[in-house]
Amino acid sequence: MKKVEAIIRPHLLEAVKNALQEVNVVGMTIGEVQGYGRQRGHTETYRGAEYQIEFVPKIKVEVVIPDEIEEAVVSAITKTARTGKFGDGKIFVTSLEDVIRIRTGERGEAAL
Repeated sequence: MKKVEAIIRPHLLEAVKNALQEVNVVGMTIGEVQGYGRQRGHTETYRGAEYQIEFVPKIKVEVVIPDEIEEAVVSAITKTARTGKFGDGKIFVTSLEDVIRIRTGERGEAAL
């Protein structure tokens, strides 16, 4: 099993969600996060005063999937979330040892 975490632009959440549903991802966790990468935030002007926005708002999408659909999931996120500009985000893929469904006690892929 794999855990895929994607940091994406907020306005692309719906498109990424739909793309993941098309490749049979049955559940996901979404969180609003803030951070910065190479761009180190950006400068905005408000009422004539310039100020620095250090942390950029993003969405973190987390899914736990069977190994066999990893490439399809990564591809779906990449195609949907890419704009070609700085700040498109990152995808992290990690291996999971076990998953337990709390309600039933099922373990492994049966718990997905």
